[in-house]
Amino acid sequence: MYKIYAGLVFWLLAQLPAAGQAVFTTAYAHQAEVKVWVAAYENQAHLNVWKAAYQHQAEGNEGHWFFTDYAHQAQKKIFFVDHAHQAHLKVFFVDQAYQAGWRRPERKHLLY
Repeated sequence: MYKIYAGLVFWLLAQLPAAGQAVFTTAYAHQAEVKVWVAAYENQAHLNVWKAAYQHQAEGNEGHWFFTDYAHQAQKKIFFVDHAHQAHLKVFFVDQAYQAGWRRPERKHLLY
């Protein structure tokens, strides 16, 4: 009986919305809330993004992103575009968590 309750609690917790910046990459632009372009150089970006390995590492709106496997697990659905002029948000991927953050905070509202 304990296993049934434990399984039920685990399932209920899994249904809660994701904390932090959990993002899902859509297959088509019309499915996304935010269109993102990956900059080749840091000075071209609005946001420096660090890819978190675990969801609990991606808290707040500071460029720590956790990529989910399913759209319903994400806070934001994004689509990567090919050209800068197509994007709502320009990002540059960094190697370390401390390097992440907003370079141009006027675009911060896009990820709330």
